[in-house]
Formats: sequence, C-alpha cells, structure tokens
Amino acid sequence: MKLNRRRLLAMGAGIVAVSTVLSGCAGFGGGGGGGGEAGSKELTFTTWAGDSEAVAFKALIKQFETENDGVTVKLNVVPYAQMFSGIDAKLSSGNAPDIFRVDYGNLGVYSSQDQLLDLSPYLANEEDNFIPAMWQAVSYENKPYGVPHQTDVSALLVNTDMLTEAGVDVASLPQTQADAWTWDEFADVAKQLRTALPADKYPFVYNWQLGGAPRWLSWLFQANGALLEKDGTTSAIDSPAGKKALDYTKSFFDNQWVPPTSSTKSTVYADTTFQEGTAAMVFAGSFLVPDMETLAKFNWTAIPMPRDERGATDLGGNALVASKDTKNPDLAAKFLAFMVQADSMSAFCAATNELPTRTDLAADAITFNVRPDVMPVFVEQASTIEPSDVTQLTSPAMAAISTALQDQLDAAFVGGQSTGDTLGNLTRAIEEATK
Repeated sequence: MKLNRRRLLAMGAGIVAVSTVLSGCAGFGGGGGGGGEAGSKELTFTTWAGDSEAVAFKALIKQFETENDGVTVKLNVVPYAQMFSGIDAKLSSGNAPDIFRVDYGNLGVYSSQDQLLDLSPYLANEEDNFIPAMWQAVSYENKPYGVPHQTDVSALLVNTDMLTEAGVDVASLPQTQADAWTWDEFADVAKQLRTALPADKYPFVYNWQLGGAPRWLSWLFQANGALLEKDGTTSAIDSPAGKKALDYTKSFFDNQWVPPTSSTKSTVYADTTFQEGTAAMVFAGSFLVPDMETLAKFNWTAIPMPRDERGATDLGGNALVASKDTKNPDLAAKFLAFMVQADSMSAFCAATNELPTRTDLAADAITFNVRPDVMPVFVEQASTIEPSDVTQLTSPAMAAISTALQDQLDAAFVGGQSTGDTLGNLTRAIEEATK
C-alpha cells in the first residue's frame, strides 16, 4: 500500500505515534531484532521507512555487502508506532539490533543513558565533513553516538496562482537566505493577501499541529532568543526575544492571517489546508514535496522562511546508531560510515527528497527525484540551524516541554491568554521538566 510519510513521521519537533502498518514489515516479533553473533560478518538493522526509503536502504545495503565479502546486513522494517517501544524492550533485554534509526530528538535520551556505541574511535577527523548543527545532534558530552544520516527542515511553500491573483509579484519572491523576507516584509505580504482574499481563504498556515508545537521555536530563534540557558536546565524563554516572538505569532490569529482552527491543538495538518486551496502559503518540510507535487492542483514553489535577527528553521531528520552491546562494533561502525559517505548520502537523499548533512553535498550536488527546482531552498534553509538550537531541541526534557508548548501556545493564540502569563507558565513548565 502507498504510505503517506507525513503520517509516518513527526519531523523534528515531537513524536507523533501513528498506527499505519507498513506492508511486509516483520515487526519486533518477526525476527531480525537481535544483534549478530560475535565474530560473525552479520549485522542486524532495524528501522521504520516510507516506500522510497525502504527501496533506498535495500540498495545501499546490497552495495555494502558487495563491497565487503561475506558480510550480511539483515534489514528489519517495522511500523513507526512500534519502533521505539520495541527498541527499548530489546535494549533492556540485551537483544538490541546492531544498528537502528533514531530521530535527533530521541537520540540524546539513548546516548545519555549509555545505550549507544561511542563512535569516537571510528570517526576521527570526520566532524568537519558534516554541518556543525548536525554533528551536534549526534553528540553527547562531545562524543558522537551516531551518524547524521539525513535531515528535513521547513521552508515556505507558496501557491503562486493565489499570490498572483492577490497582486503579489511572484517574479520577485525571495529564493535565497540573503534575500529572505524580514518579519515586517512577511507581515506586509500577509496583509496584502488578507485584503485580497475572500473571508474563507487565508494568507498562510503554520505547521505546529499534531506534535509540532516545538516548531514555534523557529520564531524564537529567529528573534535571537533561546529556550534554555547554557546550563540546559534554566528557562530562557521569558525574555525580550521571547516576548517579540510570541507577540508576532499571536498576531497571525489576531489579524486572521491563519485559519482560527490551525492552532497547536488542531488535528488537521497545515499542508492539508494548503492542498485544499484554503491558504495561499504553508510552512512545510521537504519530505512533503512528493505528496505536494501529487496532490496540489495548482502552481506552487518554495521560498525561504522569513528571518528576523537571524534565519532559523526546525530540526527534522534522523541518525543511524549502533547499540553499545553490539557484538560486532567494528563492522557496525564501518556500516555507519558507509551510509554517510558522500555517494551513499547523495543516492539516499535523491531517492527520498530528504536533505544531506554533509558539507560537501551542496544544493546542486544532488539530483532529487521530485521537484529538483525547489529543493535548493530547503538545502540552504538547513544551514540556518545553529548548534545552539540543536542542543536545546535535543534536550532529554523535550517531550515534556513540547506538551507545555502545545498547551500554552494554544491558550495564547486562541484562548486569550496574555503574553506575560504564557511566558511565565512556560518558564515554570520548562524548569519543572528539566529538574
């Protein structure tokens, strides 16, 4: 069956458990879950995967086996809804797979609990080959506990037909970070669209629904603010930057720039609203490009997210890690290194419309299978993620913080809660979560 990757993954900002089952999955009870025998040339690799990802994984595994005589990598594709409960159970029983996939938000939980293989001895001098933020995402206490396999970030998709009808000059839309709209410029476009569009259409919709509340932090980071102080436990959100970001995003609802039902507790994805022609623009991840190309019945393109003091976006994507108890650590590390070498990463990203994490894979270094014309915008957008952003977004307390963000932002956006009360409530919730 055709799997919609949006339903499979909650990219970057929180985990959404889904019930969709991948056809042909062995599951954690179907074999392939435990590690290979010591001294053997066998590795086990457990992951969730969309259709194109599964095909790409199989092709690269075949190449690795061909290049390493006698080596076998047993791929076990499981439903995302079972992935981490299954991994946790396997780790507890000492029967974890040699290799598994983990999103950046969860990786810190495993590395901080000493459950992953320290790759420092195997990845000497590799740090400079990766985007600094992505290397930070796989690191704990300055040691790499995984390899940054790919990433996914949000940019701004625009319905060029609707913008043209509203009098917006689509020929002058920004294409690079250097000419990205400022917050004021973005607000001006939203005002123009609000005036031109009928009451049941909206200038844009933001993707903070269904576990995506931490995507609001992109605005905080753009204002040069922070969620946490450098100690990782003290809240930094109640600040001039926090007030500016919250006031600005509250204005989306106050000015009817976004649908009133599109707050953080909405059960409708932002891209669905865009596909239906209800909103002229949408903040969306690159992993949605194939779906958008198939489902959107209008002309559209991608442009950078707005910027304030700096550019910023959300952290999506996944790392590949090895269990600390793997019986074949050298072979496991060799496989991880293979999966993130330039040609392997290029092939995987081209097939899946995901983004590379290597510094030597620029926007024009990959021929993406779907809408290659818009993908450079996402590739450059990924460069706005700073290591300090990653440190905060991968905090072991992020799950609890995400819940607080969802509740408090919804109260501010549609519940009439003041900015001061919202920031105060968030401060208390964050400091409780990081105790």
